[in-house]
Amino acid sequence: MFRFASSEVLYLLLLLLPLVVALYAYSTWRKAQRERLFGDRKLLHTLSPGRSTWRPLTKFLLCCLALCLSVLILARPQYGTRTVSDHRKGIEAVIVLDVSNSMLADDVTPTRLDRCKLLVSTLIERMQNDKVGLAVFAGEAYPQLPITNDYVSAKMFLEGITTGMVSLQGTNIAAAINLASRSFTQAKDVGKAIIIITDGEDHEGGAIEAAEAAAKAGQRVYMLGVGSAGGAQIHTADGVLTDGSGAPVVTRLNEDMCREVAEAGKGAYIHIDNSNLAQDQLQAQLGQLKQKESGVSETTALDEQFQAVALILLIVLLVELFLREKQNPLFIRLNLFRKP
Repeated sequence: MFRFASSEVLYLLLLLLPLVVALYAYSTWRKAQRERLFGDRKLLHTLSPGRSTWRPLTKFLLCCLALCLSVLILARPQYGTRTVSDHRKGIEAVIVLDVSNSMLADDVTPTRLDRCKLLVSTLIERMQNDKVGLAVFAGEAYPQLPITNDYVSAKMFLEGITTGMVSLQGTNIAAAINLASRSFTQAKDVGKAIIIITDGEDHEGGAIEAAEAAAKAGQRVYMLGVGSAGGAQIHTADGVLTDGSGAPVVTRLNEDMCREVAEAGKGAYIHIDNSNLAQDQLQAQLGQLKQKESGVSETTALDEQFQAVALILLIVLLVELFLREKQNPLFIRLNLFRKP
């Protein structure tokens, strides 16, 4: 099947060709007017040896043809089909987001949770052939999205994450790591990353042992700590969260614990603040993981044929370039049909 991929470009012919023809007609008329100022046109032509009447017209027609061919190239003529293979390589990453009440603290803007969701959203946008899974945790861990390369669905699930998703409060990092470790595919020789995003207030224990087990299984554990060591109050819909004595609860980032877990999981610890530094550091860490071909996508596309038109255009331009408006003096004396 023959078609033009950008057929709207052909409308240029309706605009350019009449304009070029009008300019040529005006130029020819002006030239005739100037010749009449010198005298009889036939006499002038007789006194102009080698003058050709058809060569200027031929060069003009060649220019018009070149213009048409140029427009055809821009319109991208296509004929026939070809199979395109796309070899995809990437990693697998399971992101587990802390949704405990402490993530409502505002020591990073607008809140810890919102800042982390923005980071994850940007991470997903930059993915190309990677697979990503989502989960949440507080006192318990729950899957949200099985590992997939459907980034649109991943961002939709991410937007719906809130602190009310897990009823059991706390920060069970061990449960988060164990859940993420079970979420990967059975593929081997591919980089697998467990990304735990939390404020590091682990109330359950067992996180280091879980990270060591994940590392033995070939999964690297990356701890992303959000918040500040100075801490901040927790602002809920009912006001500032208080303890049993009525004093405001202050939540602080436990960086030491995050570093220990990351080291046990053979990953890295990254601090999330109000800058984009954490995003860049995480991208650099994930870029070091081994990528594996995750599949071959074959698509059928129409074959581009502009090369043939471009070759014809080149020939036309060369002919126009070497065609003189006057007769070549080397051939004026050569007349094979001259009478003896």
